Amino acid sequence: RDPHTISARYTLRMLSLASFSLGLNLGTTPTRAGDVRMAVDVRAPFKTTESDRLMDEAREIMPGGVSSPVRAFKSVGGDPVVFDRVKGAYAWDVDGNKYVDYVGTWGPAIVGHADDRVLDAVKATMDKGTSFGAPCALENELAKMVIDAVPSVEMVRFTNSGTEACMGVLRLMRAYTKREKVIKFDGCYHGHADSFLVAAGSGVATLGLPDSPGVTQGASASTLVATYNDIESVKALFEANKGEVAGVILEGVVGNSGFIVPDQAFLTELRQVCDDNGAVLVFDEVMTGFRISYGGAQQHWGITPDLSTFGKVIGGGLPVGAYAGKKEIMEMVAPAGPMYQAGTLSGNPLAMTAGIETMKILKQPGTYEQLDRMTDKLINGILDAGKAAGHAVCGGHISGMFGFFFTDGPVKCFADAAKSDTAKFAKWHRGMLERGVYLAPSQYEAGFMSLSHSEADIEHTIAMAKEVFAEL
Repeated sequence: RDPHTISARYTLRMLSLASFSLGLNLGTTPTRAGDVRMAVDVRAPFKTTESDRLMDEAREIMPGGVSSPVRAFKSVGGDPVVFDRVKGAYAWDVDGNKYVDYVGTWGPAIVGHADDRVLDAVKATMDKGTSFGAPCALENELAKMVIDAVPSVEMVRFTNSGTEACMGVLRLMRAYTKREKVIKFDGCYHGHADSFLVAAGSGVATLGLPDSPGVTQGASASTLVATYNDIESVKALFEANKGEVAGVILEGVVGNSGFIVPDQAFLTELRQVCDDNGAVLVFDEVMTGFRISYGGAQQHWGITPDLSTFGKVIGGGLPVGAYAGKKEIMEMVAPAGPMYQAGTLSGNPLAMTAGIETMKILKQPGTYEQLDRMTDKLINGILDAGKAAGHAVCGGHISGMFGFFFTDGPVKCFADAAKSDTAKFAKWHRGMLERGVYLAPSQYEAGFMSLSHSEADIEHTIAMAKEVFAEL
């Protein structure tokens, strides 16, 4: 090759990458309040000096240097970058590197980070106080929005996190049915309550195995684990535990083993199996609620669960969770009924306000069509680039939720996902990070689109993906 040509190409690439990180965004016009659009993917050399310093300090004062394990980048190697600020579709770290962000604070930032409409409402509420510890009219407003959006919901109890919501719904399932055993699915995550931290194994149909030190055998023994998309595994557990199963809980689309879509027939039969056995069906919609459709996964699939859990999106970026469902069941919850659950900050006015404003935006016409169109372009662009470079990849999306695996697929359950080349994903993730694209630091996490992502953001991401795939 002509060395002058190679040098010219390298110089052009460096100039192009430099402008992205500096945030020049030439030739763009914001389309909504707080919305920043990128037209030129120009970036300065990637550096992490300050992030590295802060993480070294953090490891001395916090376990692993983080407040939630996946943030530590253990599954992809290297050190995490430390964020400084976010806006729209973008994040900036403490070293000034700019990223197109597809984590979106793990799902809540569906309208984009720090949306001005949401922030203005939160600021106005903050002037009245940050927490009441007493009934608040905003709780009524958000609860009515959830009830109107989700056909299966007649009553709502707010919590402070998805984990709290799942803890509450687990206790409610048992209180309502007067049974102790619960069926979950391998690879579905329902928070870190003891009963849910159970690993599937050959003997799990009769004996739960704790997946974390500190989880007692007693806490895990009542949790039975089935295989996602395998209705026969569910029937076998019901048969082996006749009259003892309180209910079944699952993600309506798995987001904590990567992105795994259920078969329609599986969900339909699961609903029938629960009915036949007098068991409660629970959809964990902490991730999918108001994300894959305004009515969540249950609306998308046309399945009516008895109870549901929510979080993330309904807090608009502030800590929130909720469990909800049929009035007959929800009236078991104190003070209406005997099943106790409480929370000092539950239903706090700031989280309620952020959720209300976010849901107002999501209810506007064309919202989910936009999310679907943009996510379709992104994931197919990534998959096409991977296949063109000779890699085994598969994946997909529903509305603004997506994921892909370094394996031929198809991926129908966690065992299929576990066949992925995680070492290759780790290299790909680092390459994308260094090119200004922030993705979940695990092969087993879903990605998220926002209404703030632009066509230019998607094109930049696909272009960077092609570069990284070519280097693997």
